Amino acid sequence: MRTPLVAGNWKMFKTVAEARHLISELVPGLQGIKGVEKVICPPAMALLAAAALLEGTEIGLGAQNMHWESSGAFTGEIAPPMVAELCQYVILGHSERRAMFGETDETVNKKVGAALAHGLLPIVCVGETLDENEAGRTAEVVAGQVRAGLAGMSLDSDNPLASGRSIIIAYEPVWAIGTGKAANAEGANAVVADIIRPALAELFGDALAQEIRVLYGGSVKGSNAAEYFNMPDIDGALVGGASLKAADFTQIVQAAAG
Repeated sequence: MRTPLVAGNWKMFKTVAEARHLISELVPGLQGIKGVEKVICPPAMALLAAAALLEGTEIGLGAQNMHWESSGAFTGEIAPPMVAELCQYVILGHSERRAMFGETDETVNKKVGAALAHGLLPIVCVGETLDENEAGRTAEVVAGQVRAGLAGMSLDSDNPLASGRSIIIAYEPVWAIGTGKAANAEGANAVVADIIRPALAELFGDALAQEIRVLYGGSVKGSNAAEYFNMPDIDGALVGGASLKAADFTQIVQAAAG
């Protein structure tokens, strides 16, 4: 059985003071929900404050991005050891990073390798644009992102991927992110079952492909979350806007608990 996971991507919202306030609202409700991994991913400036507030809770902390080099002259970037000092998770390859900041499958691949090497759980985002979807290229694009993003990750005994729990995929159709236009649950599940898991099986074998958790992301709300979580191949959600309100995010996590 794959343990459900719900992660909140706060994007470029919330000052440090606002983050503290939101976390203080989130913790009481989330602490009482069992059987779901809960993760919040505030902006980098708020990670230190968030780590302090989440200490001793069952709520995980994630960064929204990081560089693949462990140190160096990369002004404005955050290194894996810096993330690992505070966080357990890191979002990699989000479509906004790809579209606005030039990230490619190659750089995502480097970041995934660096995350695993530093003991972080990467949440690797894949998804097609509206044009690609309407052109019937969803399978080509999404499978290609999975293969390229995870290429070269071996499964020897020293690799944390061997457990099947040290990597998470988030299927986020670009056309559904922040638009209010969510993919229907059956369609999203079909992408996971028929495209993403077979691509994972090509890389790591069938058994591991069935162990790796795949989340859905894209206009997930408390009102529609259960539809996705009832699908057999969707293991949780990467939540954007709804993660900025304690009641909404808690409702989504509760839906994942069943």
